Amino acid sequence: MLETTVLREVWKVARDVKAFRFKRKVGFNAGQFIMLWLPGVGEKPFSLADGDTIVVKRIGPFTSRLFNLEPGSRVWFRGPYGRGFKPRGRKVALIAGGIGIPPLYALAKQNRDRFEEVTLIYGARSVDELALMDVADYVDEVVVTTDDGSAGRRGFPTDVLAERRDEFDQVYACGPEPMLKAVLRVMDYQNVQVSAERYMKCGIGVCGSCNLGKWLVCRDGPVFEGPALKGVL
Repeated sequence: MLETTVLREVWKVARDVKAFRFKRKVGFNAGQFIMLWLPGVGEKPFSLADGDTIVVKRIGPFTSRLFNLEPGSRVWFRGPYGRGFKPRGRKVALIAGGIGIPPLYALAKQNRDRFEEVTLIYGARSVDELALMDVADYVDEVVVTTDDGSAGRRGFPTDVLAERRDEFDQVYACGPEPMLKAVLRVMDYQNVQVSAERYMKCGIGVCGSCNLGKWLVCRDGPVFEGPALKGVL
């Protein structure tokens, strides 16, 4: 059912990335998403960073229109939908690439008293694309990688994971598909959960547009256990 709320805050997080905080808060599990609707523009899925917050990268007509909205503007949404992360392990790694930070931010915040030690390994193309927000409040260590070496270590998050995988008993990942594939291979598809992305229209498993092998990302995901993606990613 379509519901409505008003934007309470809007702020810049990184280059072409903004956070949008709603006046209305919803209950959710980290990894779930909402379908956001703008009249005359359409509807798009966004992972929740918090019960009242999404973090968005401007990449097309919908997000460009969203970026023009100011506090007090009205938006419409459905959800939350999908399967979120299952918190497991004590020493865990969160592997984020680009705009893949929101669901991992939510996971760290929701489970800060459950996990014993949390390491965020976060990669972006350059320093001005890092959308860290206040994630350091909820993790024990932040390791940054950039493609161009402008911040942290030059390289990719999976380079760090490959070197340190034995330190973690559970790994969670969200980001570009090539990165997710690399994470799954480094972990040999074991003790890992990834948040996948596909084009979505309905968000509830009806239209089939988000199929990933035998799975529908909106209904069976977006979070998948590693073994379920063997032979798929």
